[in-house]
Amino acid sequence: MAVKRKTADTGLAQLKEALSGGVLGNVYIFHGEESYLREFYLSEMKKSLVAGFESFNYHKLEGKGLTVQNLTETVEAMPMMAQRTMVQVVDWDLYKLNEEQRNGLAALLEDFPPYCCLVIVYDQIEYKPNKTYKKLYAALDKHAQAVKFEEQSQNEILKWVAKRFKAAGHTIDAPTAEHLLFTCGSLMNGLIPEIGKIAAYAKNERITKADIDAVAAPVLEAQVFEMTNAVSKGNFDRAAGVLGTLLKWQEEPFMLLALMGKELRKLHTARIALDTGKDKFWLMERWNMRSDYPARLLLDNAGRVSRDWCARAVKRCYEVDLRIKSVGGVDGADELKLLLMELAQGARS
Repeated sequence: MAVKRKTADTGLAQLKEALSGGVLGNVYIFHGEESYLREFYLSEMKKSLVAGFESFNYHKLEGKGLTVQNLTETVEAMPMMAQRTMVQVVDWDLYKLNEEQRNGLAALLEDFPPYCCLVIVYDQIEYKPNKTYKKLYAALDKHAQAVKFEEQSQNEILKWVAKRFKAAGHTIDAPTAEHLLFTCGSLMNGLIPEIGKIAAYAKNERITKADIDAVAAPVLEAQVFEMTNAVSKGNFDRAAGVLGTLLKWQEEPFMLLALMGKELRKLHTARIALDTGKDKFWLMERWNMRSDYPARLLLDNAGRVSRDWCARAVKRCYEVDLRIKSVGGVDGADELKLLLMELAQGARS
């Protein structure tokens, strides 16, 4: 009954098909960063397999300290007043089991109870298949279906955002929704509370960019973009204000410097695109962008600065990073502030 897959896309597609047809397999491995989708499909599986009899036939186990013996006892328990059982195991690092446990798990998979559906969920830890452990790897490859829950495509997430706002009595157009994704990220779990705040704040039916900026909590990358954008405009006060907020949130200066350096490299690439007649699609390809929204922002910002300024800014980020990491007693926050002032002054000259 197990279903094999070769890619993340086919894994999710096959899971949807199995749910639709009522033919769920026996063993699944759920992993990936899109936890909203993962929880949605876990809920759908529970409805399909044990609806009405969860207390008898649904079992949730923590991976920490779990043994194959404990798992075997659970998956072999017969269903009560239902056809199947569902066992969910959270954060069980399969490839860190000792040899006896790995061999036991492989044997269980080879003779797995047909009435049980086991879902191993990787939440706080990363799923890393290891071919070194040949017996376990082969058993999982043969009997388990791995499903990776990734960020949805731009079109899918935009439709989902519009649907969420519609349920709250609002509408949002595509450009404004793109601004929301840029500001708050594209993961559904993170977007849900932000959509709720924005919908409650908005006075009119149509959501605006101003509504989003008024109450949404920007992700770190969006904050760093704003800081870099302010520097490229020569606005040190604005850049320092963003930096101050990030430092209050206890973000590490070296991490902020690394993200700022990345944004400046993107800006440099955008300036090169303008100088060589390249378009936003070239920039998107170079930086593996899912949407053209950040590409358009970068090209707009690049129009205000010279190629030489961009190159110097990237070089100075590297030099300051090296100084923070190699010179004892250096205050990273102070170094970052001085760098912002230097770059802002250079952008104005």
